[in-house]
Amino acid sequence: MLTQQENELLTQVGPGTPGGEWHRRYWHPVAAAAELTPEHPRKRVKILGEELVLYRTESGRFGLLAEHCSHRGTSLYYGFLEGECLRCPYHGWLYDSSGHCVEQPFEPAQSLMRHTLRHPAYPVEELGGLLFAYMGPPEKKPLLPNWDILVWKHGRRRVERVETLNCNWLQALENTADFVHTYFLHAHTLKLMGRPEMASNYLGRPFVRYGFQQCEWGLIKSWDYEGEHAGGGWGNLVMLPTMLRQSDIFSSMHWRTPIDDTHTEIFIVYYDPDPDGKEIGDAEPKLQYAPPQVHPNGEYKMDSFFSQDKMAWETQGAIFDRSNERLGYSDRGIAIVRDLIKQQIDIVQQGGDPLGLVWDPAANTCIELESMTSQRDLGGGARPRGAELPTTKPREEVFDERHEVFDVPYGKARPSGSLPTRERSR
Repeated sequence: MLTQQENELLTQVGPGTPGGEWHRRYWHPVAAAAELTPEHPRKRVKILGEELVLYRTESGRFGLLAEHCSHRGTSLYYGFLEGECLRCPYHGWLYDSSGHCVEQPFEPAQSLMRHTLRHPAYPVEELGGLLFAYMGPPEKKPLLPNWDILVWKHGRRRVERVETLNCNWLQALENTADFVHTYFLHAHTLKLMGRPEMASNYLGRPFVRYGFQQCEWGLIKSWDYEGEHAGGGWGNLVMLPTMLRQSDIFSSMHWRTPIDDTHTEIFIVYYDPDPDGKEIGDAEPKLQYAPPQVHPNGEYKMDSFFSQDKMAWETQGAIFDRSNERLGYSDRGIAIVRDLIKQQIDIVQQGGDPLGLVWDPAANTCIELESMTSQRDLGGGARPRGAELPTTKPREEVFDERHEVFDVPYGKARPSGSLPTRERSR
């Protein structure tokens, strides 16, 4: 349970808020690169409570400016692209991608106004089919992390945009730290909808134990099952500030970008390795849109993982009131993540650098996360692996004395008649 003040600290993302300043120390995806085309080179976006306009210049570069002109507040989305600059449609003020006003057509030539004006602007970089923006202090800008899934060349990437979440970003991130919800929210729901194979072969297997351990990016999870499809795995990282790295079913990375305090944008990159390990290259990933997850009558469809998650997250309220909750034994991962975020916000408030930033170019050629994830927990055979996918680390090399492990009591999620599985010490 949190106090109202603690809840605000963790959920607020606007400029000047402690949580918002923490978020601004990271790169956030703001769009898929394929969304900006020669025919439609501009796009309105709202990120961390700021209304912005994203654009692609004639040379193929990207810019991100505050949407409302510094002159009279007119939207630059309707402006004119001229070379590397964007001109306001109202009085013609011309801005470059750094926010400098390079022309004011109706001001005296000797005016110093444009030389002293700095329109809000943020750097944008393209990687793996996504456009990432850094909205923090320029002198604190880290490198855009070259996550393995975004730079591998022996497979194909797909970028998916999911419909906007009508709730705070933290409700999605906490779900990532909540390992046990998969049994009822996903497996049991799908079983009742006539898809029992998911319950028997994967998500619905009897739980034995699960665990959590902090790592350099956030939190890594472990799990063990028993029964006919007994086995164990680890991975599915909770990555600060907003990400999930999933590898136990397929390689994917999810970003939950805060639009404002009560809305969240979700971007997912899937990686499909070539079965023969052939190098495919850097073709722009295919962009796909997830179908609507809500019926016309407002009820959630509940026939897919995301519709089930969306129901769970949104029905908590626009901003979940954590002063009214009752955390239990199985919520340890959520408590760890909250404490970790509070620590990182405090570090930023003290002038330091939070967890999960990348500074060293030599270490940023390909940041491998797959090697921390088990590929033996599929219940139906391991997926094909591309040539660059690293070998899975032995479990004992991943976890240490920080690993907290919790046994599941016999009951609905662990029937007493399930078959034994081998003991795990870590």
